[in-house]
Amino acid sequence: MCDDDIHQGLIEDPTLSRRAFGLMGAAAAGLAAGAAGAATPVVEKDVEVKTPDGVADAALYYPEGKGAWPAVVIWPDVVSLRPVFREMGRRLAQSGYVVLVPNLYYRVKRAPVVEGSFNFANPEDRAKLTALRPSVTPEGTARDAAAYIAYLDALPQTDRKRKVGTQGYCMGGPLAFYTAGAVPARVGAVASFHGGGLHTDAPTSPHLTLARSHAEYLVLIADNDDKKEPAVKDQLKAALAQAGRPAKVEVYAGAGHGWTVKGGQVYDEPAAEKAWAELLALYKRAL
Repeated sequence: MCDDDIHQGLIEDPTLSRRAFGLMGAAAAGLAAGAAGAATPVVEKDVEVKTPDGVADAALYYPEGKGAWPAVVIWPDVVSLRPVFREMGRRLAQSGYVVLVPNLYYRVKRAPVVEGSFNFANPEDRAKLTALRPSVTPEGTARDAAAYIAYLDALPQTDRKRKVGTQGYCMGGPLAFYTAGAVPARVGAVASFHGGGLHTDAPTSPHLTLARSHAEYLVLIADNDDKKEPAVKDQLKAALAQAGRPAKVEVYAGAGHGWTVKGGQVYDEPAAEKAWAELLALYKRAL
């Protein structure tokens, strides 16, 4: 399942304030710890990371003050690094993490790769990504993941005694799987939110990385993705069990593809906040 098959509709993606995310967190049940962390001042920077294939533009976040925290790589959805994913990076850093959010398409274009709104139902908008998407490959992602984690590990803010987390959205879900397969000694937690193509017949299917992984997995599936490919959840559960990986695979009833990404037509705040709480619980356990 990819964004072209079951898409997110119109994405307006306004620039969000810290206060907006703080209010979202405070309103969600079970997020007392996350809401309390929203007051934590965060350092945010635009950075460049050298990779074997070039120089990736990315956003970096970490808590202000002295200390060291576990690192996380956030893989955005098909529209790549933009304000809503910057806000996710900031919010996660407020909970005590060093967070890198890379531009998926750095090989061909710097972020933002799309200006203004983006409508998946508009062929002209989808065509804007046509030249970009082929630049993201399983092999290239593995190289990128190793470079991003090496970059994070070189920062004085990163606690290298603790494992790294990675999370992906839509097409970023497979990239999170590839990350755990590429750097298994470092990655301790993987989260996929409405990720597409996690279990396929291709020789590069993300689920094939599970045999190399040492991570715990959180795989949250959109309701309409599951209705189109109902076998995938069970295939993933079986693959995770065979690999001996602790995991939770869950279909979010009523939540559409893209439900966790604010700014899209299918954004579902209660379901998104539930998913965020599950993410924080995963990282607390596994990192």
